[in-house]
Amino acid sequence: ETGSEDIDILPNGLAFISSGLKYPGVKSLAPDKPGEIFLMDLNEDNPRAVELRISRGFDLVSFNPHGISTYID
Repeated sequence: ETGSEDIDILPNGLAFISSGLKYPGVKSLAPDKPGEIFLMDLNEDNPRAVELRISRGFDLVSFNPHGISTYID
């Protein structure tokens, strides 16, 4: 409903997708829905995006993800 904003694909084929970016003054299809992060395993025959649960204590109401990147140690 809110579209994906960015994607970062790890070397092992896992993809993290940010979704739900809202810009002031631009119509949103889900204005009251917070942003989300999805995980997709591109190694699967029929990959599908699965919403990741975000830890308690995080301000989900104002979560408005713009971009995403990963760090591999």
